[in-house]
Formats: sequence, structure tokens, C-alpha cells
Amino acid sequence: MYVVLGGAIVLEVFATLSLRASEGLRRRRWIVPVVLGYVGSFYLLWLTLSLGAPVGLVYGVWTACGVALVAVIARFLFGERLTPVMGVGIALIVAGVLTIELVGLSH
Repeated sequence: MYVVLGGAIVLEVFATLSLRASEGLRRRRWIVPVVLGYVGSFYLLWLTLSLGAPVGLVYGVWTACGVALVAVIARFLFGERLTPVMGVGIALIVAGVLTIELVGLSH
């Protein structure tokens, strides 16, 4: 289940970064990676849920990891700002995901 969810996260991050690289889909060669990335991500997200994972846990991990990874990777790929305050926010996201995971595992 976690491998499938990890794949969904990777594809979603790839699609989002491809969307950024497409400059609002003005660079048409990026349309296919954007569409395939999002379709693949949603398929793997559906598969994760069909394996019995709780939707709150899956969606929380998927979105939080996506936000954190996109922010960090965009810093290096596109030179986007990543301030110390944003770093604290990413740390809080990670802490929140870990909290959801630990609570989810104990019930």
C-alpha cells in the first residue's frame, strides 16, 4: 500500500512540476507529461484506497508530501524562493503527516 501511495505522490509531484515547466501550458511539449502524471497519480491514489487504506490518512499524506516536495524541488529546478519560514512550514507539514500516520496506525 505504501509503495503505491509513494508512486502516486511521485507522479503528482512530477505532473505539478511539469505544469510549472509548461508555463501555463504555453509550452505544448509539456502537456503530455502533465496529463499522464496526474492521471497516473489519481489511478494510484484510487488503487491505494481500494487496498483498504483510510481516505483521511491517504489524502493527508498525499497532499502534504506533494506540497513539501514541490516546494523543495521547485527551489532547485526553477530557482523559486524557499525562505526559512517556508522551511518551518514544511517541517510542520512533515510533523503533521507523521502524527496522522502514528494515530492511524494505532487504531
